[in-house]
Amino acid sequence: MKFATELVRGRLIKRYKRFFADVELESGETVTAHCANTGAMTGIKAPGLTVWLSRSDNPKRKLKYTWELVEAEGTIIGALPNLANALAEEAVTAGVIAELSGYDSLRREVKYGENSRIDLLLENEGRPACWVEVKNVHWQRGPGIAGFPDGVTSRGTKHLVELANQVKAGERAVQLFIVQRRDCDVLRPAGDIDPVYAETLRASAAAGVEVLAYACDVSPEAVTLTRPLSVEL
Repeated sequence: MKFATELVRGRLIKRYKRFFADVELESGETVTAHCANTGAMTGIKAPGLTVWLSRSDNPKRKLKYTWELVEAEGTIIGALPNLANALAEEAVTAGVIAELSGYDSLRREVKYGENSRIDLLLENEGRPACWVEVKNVHWQRGPGIAGFPDGVTSRGTKHLVELANQVKAGERAVQLFIVQRRDCDVLRPAGDIDPVYAETLRASAAAGVEVLAYACDVSPEAVTLTRPLSVEL
């Protein structure tokens, strides 16, 4: 997925109040950017890190810049969680995710379960529907090891239960992790951070929910889903 405009490079001064990040641009100007990642951002929010921002000319926006990428641990990482759903849709449509190929239609944000919306619903006549929940991952908790979550996620746990219920109903369900960095080879649930989520993920997998993880190539020009990772539950 290519960025619509050229990104602006700078140095992170601080991230604060969840939604804000002060950045010193290469020009010397200091700007406040919107931080769409409201999570813990473990490992990617230290002052001094190189970051890339997109700029909007929409006059209705209070903050003209959005924090898109960050360089940490020797690699460029996607900092925008909402991009994961678009990356997943693009990859499925292009046939990059072999496990999710062969469907005629793709819908997003379809209501299901108890006040939930599925990220992707894949359908094809003559086969069960495939319900795909997408989670963004940025955290490398050890060499080559992607970890999720980096904070407690009761919402994520609820989604796993909903997926397991779809399997019980005779349909297909997939938990898809989009790892927005290229330096990981395996994904593991962070049971020390959120033991309830980790246990629910294992239980859901045992109930028939498929767990997939894919890495991305990330650059200031584009973020592209590229290859599968192994998953160790």
